[in-house]
Amino acid sequence: MPGLYIGLMSGTSLDGIDAVLADLSGPAPRLIAHAHHAFTPALRVELASLNSPGKNELRRAALAANDLTRAYAAVAGATLALAAVPAEGLEAVGCHGQTVRHQPADGYTVQLVNGALLAELTGITVVCDFRSRDIAAGGQGAPLVPAFHQAVFGRNDEHRAIVNIGGISNVTNLPSTGVVTGFDSGPGNLLLDAWAQRHLKQPFDRDGDWAKTGKIIPGLLARLKADEYFHRAPPKSTGRETFNLEWIEKYLAGNEAAVDVQATLLALTAHGIADAIIDFCANATAVYLCGGGARNLELVNVLTARLAPREVRTTDKLGVDAEQVEALAFAWLAQQTLTSKPGNLPAVTGARGPRILGAIYRA
Repeated sequence: MPGLYIGLMSGTSLDGIDAVLADLSGPAPRLIAHAHHAFTPALRVELASLNSPGKNELRRAALAANDLTRAYAAVAGATLALAAVPAEGLEAVGCHGQTVRHQPADGYTVQLVNGALLAELTGITVVCDFRSRDIAAGGQGAPLVPAFHQAVFGRNDEHRAIVNIGGISNVTNLPSTGVVTGFDSGPGNLLLDAWAQRHLKQPFDRDGDWAKTGKIIPGLLARLKADEYFHRAPPKSTGRETFNLEWIEKYLAGNEAAVDVQATLLALTAHGIADAIIDFCANATAVYLCGGGARNLELVNVLTARLAPREVRTTDKLGVDAEQVEALAFAWLAQQTLTSKPGNLPAVTGARGPRILGAIYRA
């Protein structure tokens, strides 16, 4: 069936892979099926370790990319099985890959995936490596989802801000008229998850329940918010190379209760997003959240209070499940590539102009 695409997304949170099967033949995407596969503990540990320099990392990265690609193929297959759709009926798979280095200032970004292997395993044309062309054109290579947000969520009767809260948070400014802008506002789930994993021995702090029992440490919050990234003007993007456990530790006095640090990190995430909206989306009247962080009830409560009187909702209200937006975005970006249309917004990334993104591996 023409117009069928799979989108695959594994984000900075390292929680696993989201896959969507969507029909992109009409004026709006139609979601057909969704699947999520968690990473195996071994793969997650290796992907996390590859975010930092280490011994024999070229070989380790290549092997991890192959393991990850097999996982991508498995979740793509599971999605097709849910919908009872044969692989031969698809136009392409759009695969973001797993970011392990993002250094646009040095002219590169690295997302692990073996596109050739994914095409072999699935029998479907694969589009991947979306970020490199934008960086080659002088851009940040991120965020790329604002172009999709504009296409799917843009309205001429409401000034919206779309906030994706993954490992990193990014904000898209969708004015009713005028230029769409966007940027990474800073940490999303990344710091919260890392601190919870260290102290709770759990993947994440569900609903922010642990953070809710702690007290914000004003001095620590002030030191964290003083980091230069939060005060840098867009275009800008970031990742684990900036925000990580080591980044937290350099601001700690050493006598803080772990639960109070978690409460402070949640406040930092909420403040980073809210301040970005106030500073760069000042006239937005409605804020729509997506990504895993949109399900963190305490984070949403703090955000809602800080952004009042703006309405804060999830993209569920716009017809797209909050946890499926990013995977759907990379299905859409694959379609943009195959139809020779740009996938970036220069006002967002800082690139010299619109560019057709991605590398294509034909079935």
